Amino acid sequence: MGFRKDFLWGGATAANQCEGGYNEGGRGISNKDLMPIGPDRNPIATGEKKSLDFEKDLYYPSLYGIDMYHRYKEDIALFAEMGFKVYRFSISWTRIFPNGDEDTPNEEGLKFYDSLIDELLKYDINPLVTISHFDCPIHLSKKYGSWKNKKMIDFFAKLATVLFERYKGKVKYWLTFNEINMILHRPFNAAGIFFEENDNRDQIKYQAAHNELVASALATKIGHEIDPDNKIGCMLLGGSTYPYTCNPEDVFEAYLDDRKNYFFTDIHVRGEYPAYALKEIERLGIEIEKTDEEMKLLKDHTVDFVSFSYYSTRVTSTDPEVLKNKTSDNAIFSIKNPYLKSSEWGWQVDPLGLRYTLNQIYDRYQKPLFIVENGYGAIDKPDENGYVEDDYRIDYLRSHIKEMRDAVTLDGVDLLGYTTWGPIDLVSAGTGQMSKRYGFIYVDLDDEGNGTLKRSKKKSFDWYKKVIASNGEDLD
Repeated sequence: MGFRKDFLWGGATAANQCEGGYNEGGRGISNKDLMPIGPDRNPIATGEKKSLDFEKDLYYPSLYGIDMYHRYKEDIALFAEMGFKVYRFSISWTRIFPNGDEDTPNEEGLKFYDSLIDELLKYDINPLVTISHFDCPIHLSKKYGSWKNKKMIDFFAKLATVLFERYKGKVKYWLTFNEINMILHRPFNAAGIFFEENDNRDQIKYQAAHNELVASALATKIGHEIDPDNKIGCMLLGGSTYPYTCNPEDVFEAYLDDRKNYFFTDIHVRGEYPAYALKEIERLGIEIEKTDEEMKLLKDHTVDFVSFSYYSTRVTSTDPEVLKNKTSDNAIFSIKNPYLKSSEWGWQVDPLGLRYTLNQIYDRYQKPLFIVENGYGAIDKPDENGYVEDDYRIDYLRSHIKEMRDAVTLDGVDLLGYTTWGPIDLVSAGTGQMSKRYGFIYVDLDDEGNGTLKRSKKKSFDWYKKVIASNGEDLD
């Protein structure tokens, strides 16, 4: 007894990390376009440094990505060769509404996604569409303050309506927002939010989070009304938190950290603010502006499934000395776990943590789950033909798929599918680097944007093809 027969194997990307073609097809400029590679990237991502226009002499990798805008047919053919059952991709908001507040959508942008989706369907690959993967038209940041402003709810609903109507019968699986909890950690990166000098940052972040949650519920309502067969999910940055010791204070601190992470999903799934979140908001001395109509939307239009990214677990402590020994993991800092190995970027490798996280989420919600990001970012060294002996990536994925399989077969977790992050090398969301590679497919491009963009298969390409063909049974 293994994975379900219709298990959805595939890969996941984001428009702002792979498409490019920023000045083609009527596309506008987004928050992600304005994040350069280099030392300015992190302060911009956190909203500390305002970045509403391009600066001279900086390289902005999201403008170019890996040129999938022109090469998507070639890339999808490679995904099909691996046997993908599903491909998760995101819509560039500024391709559909270049400024975000137009009355009518940009037909040329829609035609691009028409063609991309038809190409997937040609190979019997299910599209899994993320409506907003950290994407916000910069015009909406400049004019309205982005998700600080409730007008964003209607702008997002208009985008969602256009997509649901256009792709009715072609797209069944949808995600509203990517890693929605990242708005509390990297608000400009996640939602186009920047701060002025005297802003109450907690007030802004939690109000923006509320506005996104309402927009997600409204989109879920619209999606179900347009096509009752639509399956609409939420998505969070996953990974459980361990206590550094069995000191009850450390154990409780880990529990609190996990609960903060589940704040958004609790609302997506249960339809109301949990008591602990209301108390936290009260402690912060902030007041979220919300209406009875919004609260009813949240309650009446919950998600069909819960999706999440998983790269590693985290560790916390109440000991100030222990807290000095930290490592970074997808924009959230963690104490180094002495029992785990780390990647070149300090992300700790914890396969069993995936099984633990799957169980924790499933126990909490009893909703179908979907792992929509998992992978190993590394510096790959290709030979003269672009071939990479990436056994380290195969080892990482093999060990995680084994634990994922145990969660299903031994623990009874209801799992819909698994999409590895970056099945083709793309620009890193965190650092903007190309050298941090996740793919089964190598792309000849460096951190400064130099290269031929030639695609070539790594060793992991044929390995993943075998995994999919055996429905996760053959992992050797």
